[in-house]
Amino acid sequence: MLDVKAYDNFEQASKAVLAFLHQRLVLSLWMVTRTEGENWIVLSVEDDFYQVESGAVFKWTDSFFSRMVQGLGSRITPDVAQSPVYLQAPIGQNIPIQAYVGVPLVDKHGLLFGTLCAIDPQPQDARIEQELPLVELCARLLMSILECDMQKMEAQRRAERSEQEALSDGLTGLYNRRAWDNLLMQEELRCSQYGYSAAVFVIDLDNLKHINDTLGHIAGDNILKKTAQCLKSVLREQDIVARIGGDEFVIMAIETDEKAV
Repeated sequence: MLDVKAYDNFEQASKAVLAFLHQRLVLSLWMVTRTEGENWIVLSVEDDFYQVESGAVFKWTDSFFSRMVQGLGSRITPDVAQSPVYLQAPIGQNIPIQAYVGVPLVDKHGLLFGTLCAIDPQPQDARIEQELPLVELCARLLMSILECDMQKMEAQRRAERSEQEALSDGLTGLYNRRAWDNLLMQEELRCSQYGYSAAVFVIDLDNLKHINDTLGHIAGDNILKKTAQCLKSVLREQDIVARIGGDEFVIMAIETDEKAV
């Protein structure tokens, strides 16, 4: 029996759901994944055949699951040989897939987060199709837990940044190098847990030393202050900007993919 209330977060609940479904439906590979642009990222996995590990990244458009979320293929296919749309998927040309289960993980806004899915190298009995309501229920429960995690994460971010406010650059008021290192480490952990991406920009000012030498340090300081103001003005609320050196600034754009950059 699966009691999702017994788990503190999305990662723990995902592992429990996969272990439960693996035991009940006996397909070789079960995964919770995240879709991020063209990437299909494995967040949690239960595998006894394919040697897939958490953190693995595949091409989303190569998968059966990209076809499933478009409504081109069924959510449970006991025998892939009977499904032309899945037979055409590139992933099936590279690894043996004869049975498939997959349901979308959709957030409260109707946006696709990823998939709860499974494959097996052997065809399965057609009765496996009767398990679809159970798999869909597991997917909805996971997304409910994920929504709670996201709310907690935002509160944690606010608390972390408030804590780092004391570590500010005296001239510009931005985070300093130590605060940047702390916040970067925390966001890297979230990226690995939830599979979202972030972008880091490194900016340095040309000829600042020349300005200091010819016009004086007050002029140079004013340029640094104006630069900090310009950077802060174009950032979103969740993004981070810091001054980590004399003329060096860094920006972390959180939950940003290549298209957004």
